[in-house]
Amino acid sequence: MRHPAPGWWSAVRGTRRAILGLSPRTSLARARRATTAVEFAICALAMALIVVGFVEFGRLVWTFEVLQEVASEGARCMGLGANSCASAGVYSSANTKNYVVSLATSRGVVINAAMILLNNVATCGGASGFSQISISYDFTTVAPALLTSLGSGFTVPVSACFPNHS
Repeated sequence: MRHPAPGWWSAVRGTRRAILGLSPRTSLARARRATTAVEFAICALAMALIVVGFVEFGRLVWTFEVLQEVASEGARCMGLGANSCASAGVYSSANTKNYVVSLATSRGVVINAAMILLNNVATCGGASGFSQISISYDFTTVAPALLTSLGSGFTVPVSACFPNHS
């Protein structure tokens, strides 16, 4: 059994509480505020990771859509023999690659000619006589330390066909 504190100790404890402003209610309020701060820190970190993940996934989808659109327009340019993809009315792979690179760059995705594969006598969907463009783009995240799964990059492959105009 615990012995009660002598009378003088109770007086000292009461005086200390009075001077420092400590009371059981104050201590409980401080503990609750500290717990709230710790919980917020843990939740804020998780929410920040989720937000960054959503933003990066959005960038990945946007990049795919832009590259798919660029490949489709490039294949159409090749298939129709447009001036942007031809030289003196004849198909030119150099002009086509320059056209595709300029399209992608103007839409915010920087690619180079080495990422582009052209085929002006392709078979698409079992039918022959198509122009085909394939682009292989290495997507890199802006937050590699946070998103380790995308830290080393992710290859975005796109391909498009258009029938050759005779």
